[in-house]
Amino acid sequence: MKKIALFPGSFDPFTKGHEDIVLRGLKLFDEIIIALGHNTKKTSRYFELNYMVEKIRSTFAAYPAIRVEPFQELTAEFARKHGARYILRGLRNTTDFEYENSISQVNRYLNNDLETVFLITSPEYAAINSSIIREVHQYGGDVSKFLPYKL
Repeated sequence: MKKIALFPGSFDPFTKGHEDIVLRGLKLFDEIIIALGHNTKKTSRYFELNYMVEKIRSTFAAYPAIRVEPFQELTAEFARKHGARYILRGLRNTTDFEYENSISQVNRYLNNDLETVFLITSPEYAAINSSIIREVHQYGGDVSKFLPYKL
């Protein structure tokens, strides 16, 4: 059976830290679906969803085992529909763990076949945060070294 992992997030924007988790995840999984969802805690996106989907697709164009899909439903249900039995997540720190642990418990409750796999962020990417990148970009700062594509 093919090992398919879902890498869900709002990815507003998708960073080099995210890219690192996906590429490292390819060593564990046969296929990774990068799923761009709507985060209900955020009132609006900074980067338009379709724009970000295209940027991520172009980043991984040379990787046939990586797909990029937008979604607007429960992550556990999206995973079920796409045959993903794993959720891939990156952890920068203990705060991330507390948040991600709660989400993984609920996803497991909603889809008993779903396992969450956590990868610790590589040290060079641990300080990268989408919120900070958005703010730097909004005020005209150069964010190119934090992103795997050109804006």
